[in-house]
Amino acid sequence: MQKTPENNSKSTVSSELAETLLLEGWKKVDLHVHSSCSYDVPPAQAMHPAVLFEKAKSKGLDFVTFTDHDTVEAYDLLGWDKEGLVPGVEISIKDPENVGHTIHVNVFELDPEEFGELEAIANQEHDFKSFIRYLRAHNLPHVYNHPFWFAPGDRPNLRPVPELIKQFPVVEYNMQDLTEKNLITAALARKYGKGLAATTDSHTGGMGAVYTLAKGDSFREYFDNIKNGRSYIVVEGGALRHLTKELNAWVELVFSMDRNAREEKSFTTNVRTFDRLIALFANERIRKFPRVNSLTMSFFQNFSRSGLPAYMYMRSEKPLVSRIEKIVNLTV
Repeated sequence: MQKTPENNSKSTVSSELAETLLLEGWKKVDLHVHSSCSYDVPPAQAMHPAVLFEKAKSKGLDFVTFTDHDTVEAYDLLGWDKEGLVPGVEISIKDPENVGHTIHVNVFELDPEEFGELEAIANQEHDFKSFIRYLRAHNLPHVYNHPFWFAPGDRPNLRPVPELIKQFPVVEYNMQDLTEKNLITAALARKYGKGLAATTDSHTGGMGAVYTLAKGDSFREYFDNIKNGRSYIVVEGGALRHLTKELNAWVELVFSMDRNAREEKSFTTNVRTFDRLIALFANERIRKFPRVNSLTMSFFQNFSRSGLPAYMYMRSEKPLVSRIEKIVNLTV
């Protein structure tokens, strides 16, 4: 029998070993997934929470959660007490005094009232300390998402990040981010005795491509085991491969939608050059000509499959990695 991990001494396992652990009763969960309820997800039928819930179950995820941006609409649609569904949300908070940049926090097992109160703290008080105090007082499981990601327009404020990690029970290994950033995050998690969760952060229905393994008959037991270092992550494939698959799926979703769905809300890959190209070519004039629309979609699919858009994004993030390494070395 596999030895239980302690203090993240070896946090990563292969998919083959993961299958053995699953047979022994370990649970498999992707703790960061977006549905069409998120502002930056294409509003396609394939991204509806009901469709994604069934897809997640078919992929063998033991608990399913949707962590949409600052909304719990998915649970209004599916039901807050649906079996196998864990209420969750990704809340953005920018505290200019204590942090200096926007951070994202996944919160689980909350109810509508708690969601409203947390949103009020985040959007009206802008007080990170009050936000954390509330999470602890209400005993809500929470995760510090992609610690070294910075919102467009935010000036990266690197020095507080190690101190912020200390405030959370679990930090995220996010497959939408550079491997170098994730390895630094994992090293800090080990140093400060924090749990580590691997997530897809998928905005295109790609949940479960990476995941976190832990024991637990309930979601709370599962999360507590991650928090206490009794867990493993499965992250095979590398960031370039995962980003490429995500961008390709995004292209397919955008070109499959009708005009009304496209105009319903703004959505983005967060690769700004790629977004501009898609916006230029995925328009109603081209859709009037099915052959041209099909050829345009094929072009963008081949372009995204080439890995070039993902590679361009990763290259643009490289200078930040060097800065992170210097700051972390100074701090740690």
